[in-house]
Amino acid sequence: MTFDPLNGFGAGFVILLLIPNIVYALRNRGEKNDCTNRILNLMEQVGRYACIVLMWLPLGVWKFGFPNVTETLLYFAVNIVSLILYWILFSVYTRRKSRKIALALAVLPSLIFFFSGSFLRHWLLVLFAVVFAVGHVGTTMQNTKLLERTE
Repeated sequence: MTFDPLNGFGAGFVILLLIPNIVYALRNRGEKNDCTNRILNLMEQVGRYACIVLMWLPLGVWKFGFPNVTETLLYFAVNIVSLILYWILFSVYTRRKSRKIALALAVLPSLIFFFSGSFLRHWLLVLFAVVFAVGHVGTTMQNTKLLERTE
């Protein structure tokens, strides 16, 4: 396995993606998971942790890289713009909880992992991004049922 600056970018990116989640969890310690579907909960957690690791670990790929400059620029642009959008949506959600925003916050990291895996041709990351998406969107839908009634 070869490590280069792309691995560092992936690790840094994951940290930046997790910061709002950590802050939210610390501020909302009493909030619980209302999703009772064990399969969705398992898919969400397995997918989440696998994606976190595979964003910086080239398992099965052996070295991250791109065939041309255009794909390199697209990879960075998509990730940076998506991260900024994620942070903005998280900021809005902390002030006004909404089911639509919660679902967007569930879909966006899934897409980030999926597109990162696609650009890097890291098919294991793509697979776990799909697993994470199904689990995360499913649990978010169950956890935000009450929010739907107040919108």
